[in-house]
Amino acid sequence: MLYPQSVGFSEFLGNTATVTHLRESVRAGRFPHSLVLAGPRGAGKYKLSLMLAQAVNCLNPTQSDGLPDFCGICSNCTRIAEGANLEERVEEALAVRDDLREADKRETWILIQTHPDVLIVPPDPPQLMIKLGQVRQAIHVAYYRPPVEARRAFTIFTCSQFMKEAANSLLKLLEEPPERTTLILLTENPQELLPTIRSRAVIHRLGAIPPADIEALLAMRRPELSARDRALAARLAEGSVGRALAMDLSIYLASRNDAVVLLRTALREPDYSALFHATETYRAGADGQEKTVNLLRALGSLVEDLLLIVAGTPALIRNLDLSAELTRMAEGLNLDWIDGAARALVQVEQGMRRNLLRSLSLDAMAVSLEL
Repeated sequence: MLYPQSVGFSEFLGNTATVTHLRESVRAGRFPHSLVLAGPRGAGKYKLSLMLAQAVNCLNPTQSDGLPDFCGICSNCTRIAEGANLEERVEEALAVRDDLREADKRETWILIQTHPDVLIVPPDPPQLMIKLGQVRQAIHVAYYRPPVEARRAFTIFTCSQFMKEAANSLLKLLEEPPERTTLILLTENPQELLPTIRSRAVIHRLGAIPPADIEALLAMRRPELSARDRALAARLAEGSVGRALAMDLSIYLASRNDAVVLLRTALREPDYSALFHATETYRAGADGQEKTVNLLRALGSLVEDLLLIVAGTPALIRNLDLSAELTRMAEGLNLDWIDGAARALVQVEQGMRRNLLRSLSLDAMAVSLEL
């Protein structure tokens, strides 16, 4: 589903200090040759990198709050923005590669370029890592294709998972960057990058967005959600705007209902008929695997909430609408039980990799957690 958006930096939520600092670099004409945008998944790293490319290269630049902004309607802005839906662009590129001969597939890398001077490098399937061929192409573009329609070219690596030889090759671009090219690396954890890469780039961090701010955004972008659902989605997103906007609450709530049945069986008077009725639908196959993963995530969220209640910080729980029931469940619990529950979740996940019967694994986990 698409939601209406405003134009310019006003649509970027939170992390004002970081965004302001980067916009000041644009205003001063001293935009860095290489930078790292670090932050949790969905914090807006990719969105911000595209917005910076737009701000630097907008044909009709504007200002907001006394800082550079972009019009969003010129040819540079619109073509850069076409790369915003990264998953869709990657699927299109994969479809093209799949149609090639086997010999050609091995030499064809996934690269996204909706503007001739903005190269986007996503992790290449199936390993989902940045590969040597992609980095070599980025080096070729940077050194031998000077920007033709933009003031400054951008190369954006959308993850920090590099194959070893690819990471080593990237150092060449960082050590001797072309004058009119900026390299942006996006990562959830800067420590995943080689120290030699981190030392050659300016690191900017994006923090988690407060739930209240995400709720306000959801009220504008997803008006079909009730106030209760907005509050729940904002907490479950854990500070990630992208996750909140894309969240399908119906899937989560269905999984959570089964997770609550498992916890009730473990922590209250056991109702095995309800337990077996809930778990019998978790069968083999890809659909069953996805359903089981969703259940384990929901159960993990509930166990974390129980931990917060036991620790005396109930205001921090995510499943606010279950606050009363979770408080009752937490009575008599200790850290040993919560540690055991976390370990049981890991065991079920490991069992999925060994193709163990999912319904039986879930039943056994619920019984093992009984007080």
